[in-house]
Amino acid sequence: MKEIQVKVFDNDLEKAIRILKKKIQNDGLFKRLKLKKSYEKPSEFRRRKQREALRRERIAISRSKYRK
Repeated sequence: MKEIQVKVFDNDLEKAIRILKKKIQNDGLFKRLKLKKSYEKPSEFRRRKQREALRRERIAISRSKYRK
């Protein structure tokens, strides 16, 4: 787990909270907490992992097209 820090400038807490939420979302913390909140059947776990792998593969393919 990496440390997430947000600096507050000019006592602007609203902006700092928005930045913190964005960093947490990009880190995937919300998703992990949601998954840990309830039981996931083994079949659902396998399906989710397969969907995630396909998504990563599609992203890698689309990125490789732009790098040529």
